[in-house]
Amino acid sequence: YGVISIVLAKQNPGYSFTMVDVNNRSLELTKKNIELNRIENKVEIIESSSFDNVKGDFDIVLTNPPIRAGKKIVHQIMIDSFNHLSESGELWVVIQKKQGMASCKKLLEETFSSVEVIAKNKGYYILKASK
Repeated sequence: YGVISIVLAKQNPGYSFTMVDVNNRSLELTKKNIELNRIENKVEIIESSSFDNVKGDFDIVLTNPPIRAGKKIVHQIMIDSFNHLSESGELWVVIQKKQGMASCKKLLEETFSSVEVIAKNKGYYILKASK
């Protein structure tokens, strides 16, 4: 429903955002939240499974991956993110330790130049992977 991007848009009015979700209800709530929060940034909202309907490269990809969709899909999102990042792009991931953080971090370390744990709190981790 766009929470992460909406907060970042408020803090960074000059940035543009592409928001992606496979769930149509989430996309509708995102549109509503953009309106309610008076977001004036350039925003594109795309219905897509991972990057299937997304074009172009990005400087930053942020994801709170759909853990319940399964490890295969979560890992595909990580690989697709790498392939859609600019040369010095970054992938930021919010993930719970008990819901696959270790295997996700291992995949990121195998794929990206560097991976850092930026924060951890109550079982949640924020990982930053640099291309």
